[in-house]
Amino acid sequence: MNIERITVAFHAEDDRLMMRVFFDQKAEFQSWLTRRLVKRIWPVLLQMAQAKPDIQMQPNPEVRKALVGLQHEEALQQVKFSKAAAEPAREHPLGNAPMLVSKVRARRNERGQTVLSLQPHQGNGVDLALSDTLLHGLMKLVQDAVAKAEWDTSLAVPTFAHALAEEDSARTVN
Repeated sequence: MNIERITVAFHAEDDRLMMRVFFDQKAEFQSWLTRRLVKRIWPVLLQMAQAKPDIQMQPNPEVRKALVGLQHEEALQQVKFSKAAAEPAREHPLGNAPMLVSKVRARRNERGQTVLSLQPHQGNGVDLALSDTLLHGLMKLVQDAVAKAEWDTSLAVPTFAHALAEEDSARTVN
């Protein structure tokens, strides 16, 4: 199945993020992401964004961070963000109740996509193959939902200016 759309929204009554992944206008996968899980998954998402060969071949860590920031901005220009529309009924292959995600694994597949494996404590989970554009779009959705949740958690993507500032602060004049 191909990913059609991803949504991430904060649910105040549950103090969790609801991530919904829609597939081929047929199926939907719903999962809960807790604050603790988001704090653990964010560095993994950044690591996967930085795992591209053209970034990894850079010897300077500040340059790698700057490239991640630039690629993040470029990817977000390609993502189509929109308001949620009315949804037709869809199948829920893993059940009607949202899955509480307790484990996340990330890897690259043979096509260079990021594969996020979302697993509950027990039972079946789901593997999501994300293009770089979808990865960066998901990162932005999570950032926005966490900001709305007011979880006192900062989810930042390195920017070019931030990387230059770090590089300048590391210099010493004698």
